[in-house]
Amino acid sequence: MNKNLFVGSLSWDTTDDSLRAAFEQAGTVESAKVIMDRDSGRSRGFGFVEMASPEDAQAAIDMWDGKELDGREIKVNEARPKE
Repeated sequence: MNKNLFVGSLSWDTTDDSLRAAFEQAGTVESAKVIMDRDSGRSRGFGFVEMASPEDAQAAIDMWDGKELDGREIKVNEARPKE
């Protein structure tokens, strides 16, 4: 399993730091990034989290997929590699 996770349906209020803090509950987070719109500067509603190990990544999926973060039910799954 990949260590990179796609996190969708994020609240506009979710920040890199709050995303990292949430996912640290499941294991060691190497990076957490909310993707921002280049023109408006607003969140695009999704982000990526890189966990330290495949086991931590699976634990994060189990813990957060379908759960509420900042008032929204988020989707968490394995990120697909860039094509």
